[in-house]
Amino acid sequence: MGQIKVTRAPIDGLYIIEPTVHGDSRGYFMETYNQNDMRAAGLDMVFVQDNQSMSTKGVLRGLHFQKQFPQGKLVRVIRGSVFDVAVDLRKNSTTYGKWFGVELTAENKKQFYISEGFAHGFLVLSNKAEFCYKCTDFYHPGDEGGLAWNDPEIGIEWPQLTGTYCGNCRADGYALQDGTPLNLSKKDQQWACLRDTFRF
Repeated sequence: MGQIKVTRAPIDGLYIIEPTVHGDSRGYFMETYNQNDMRAAGLDMVFVQDNQSMSTKGVLRGLHFQKQFPQGKLVRVIRGSVFDVAVDLRKNSTTYGKWFGVELTAENKKQFYISEGFAHGFLVLSNKAEFCYKCTDFYHPGDEGGLAWNDPEIGIEWPQLTGTYCGNCRADGYALQDGTPLNLSKKDQQWACLRDTFRF
C-alpha cells in the first residue's frame, strides 16, 4: 500500500493530496490513486469516469459545474503547469462565494480534490499542459453550468494574469505577463457572475 499526504484547504470540501514518490537514477514510481489510502484519510468517494485534456499557454477553462448531477473531481497535471481553482457554490455553506487555488505541475505531482458543490477551472501557465481528472459522476450534456472567471465579487487572483475588469467575462484586454493573450472558449465568455448563477 502506498502513502499519501492529505492537506485540508481553508474551505471545507477541498483537499490537496501528495503521493509518495519513489525515485532513483532510472526515474520514479508513484501510485496516483489508491482507494485504501484515500479511505484511510477519510475520503470515500467513488469515481466513475476519467478525463484528460491538453491546453496551450494562456488557456483558461472554467469555471464549470454540473447542476443536477454534480461531480467531485480529483485533478492533477502530468505535463506543464496550471493554476487550479474551486469556488464554493453551496448556498448553506459559511464559505459560499469564496475561492481557493493551487498550482499543479508535473514536477510537484500534487493532486487537488474538489467535492460536489463547487465551480472549477484552471489557467495554463506553461507552454502546454496535460490535465487529468477523475469524476464521481458522468458527464451529462445539457446539465453544465458556469461562473464568470473574473467576477470581482469573488476576486480570484489568477497568477501572471494582467487586465482590467470591464463588466463582462470576455478575454479582451487580458494577457499573461509575458504577453500571451488570455484564451477562453466562446461559452466561457458568457457565464454570469456569482449573484446570478446557480446555487447548490
